[in-house]
Amino acid sequence: MVPGLLLRHPSSLEHDTGSHPERAARITAIESALAQQDWLGCEVVESPAADPALLGAVHSAAHIDRVEGLALRGGGMIDMDTTVSTGSYAAACHGAGGAAALVDALLGGAARTGASLHRPPGHHAGAARAMGFCLLNSIAVAAQHALDAHGLERVMIVDWDVHHGNGTNEIFSARDDVLFCSVHESPLYPGTGPASDVGDGAGEGFTVNLPVPGGSGDDAWCSLVEHVIAPVGRAYAPQLVLVSAGFDAHTEDPLATSRVSDAGFVTMAGSVRRLGEEIGAPVGMVLEGGYALEVLARSFTAALRVLVAQAPPAAPSLAVDPLAERALERLAAGPGPAAAAV
Repeated sequence: MVPGLLLRHPSSLEHDTGSHPERAARITAIESALAQQDWLGCEVVESPAADPALLGAVHSAAHIDRVEGLALRGGGMIDMDTTVSTGSYAAACHGAGGAAALVDALLGGAARTGASLHRPPGHHAGAARAMGFCLLNSIAVAAQHALDAHGLERVMIVDWDVHHGNGTNEIFSARDDVLFCSVHESPLYPGTGPASDVGDGAGEGFTVNLPVPGGSGDDAWCSLVEHVIAPVGRAYAPQLVLVSAGFDAHTEDPLATSRVSDAGFVTMAGSVRRLGEEIGAPVGMVLEGGYALEVLARSFTAALRVLVAQAPPAAPSLAVDPLAERALERLAAGPGPAAAAV
């Protein structure tokens, strides 16, 4: 078994967004940083493209056809933030396919952890809508693939991108076989993810939204992951943990006002890695946002280093932030694994 697996594909560079913060240089910056450190010992594998059946498990046929058709016609704008070029559909398919292939490797015992390094990101894409730079929801495809192809009963998604993963939230909102936990800045695009959104129907209590005010830094973000998300995960006991890993909460990122440091991402990655170790679940990371190139490359590499290390880091001496205290009080009064955790 290799210590870690990295899925990537050159099609990520063919998603042409022009003058846009979500650009091909994001991938080349990360790959350059990883290459300088011998890929952290990971096995680097080219990802397959997701086929329509894999995509159709979470997206409507009309949505898939719409994105593919726009690419075939030479591309165009979906909304003011989201663009499609001739290479975009292939890039998005490899992104989803890479995330699913990572799941196969983790659950098949080929690697104990790893990452899917692709663009465009995916967590804003809903079942029938592309938005927020996202065309296909790679992490949702991966989670559903774990349930369908591997017979899992419980998958956990931890989303620490600075923007709420509204697409993932929507796709699994009424389900109890996927626990979705998100820390995100609010108010901020896309304007979703209030603490009151805990899922609905059979999924009530299996969505945990943890909005933080602008300007929040390591104290709040790391405490919410360590003191809220990790205990909820232990109560849920997922068989797989996936991370929607955006690095745009960094203090140097231009698209938000959160103040997370490099060390903060290391701490959050450590919390998730320890959770996986405690419950015997593999952990996989899927790239989402992050738009300051040097910071993105540095933070992604640092987080991946924690995940692929021989052993998880020791738990930090981390005070319970007031935001985490209030979240725990709120969750204790609600349904689902969150209430059982506190």
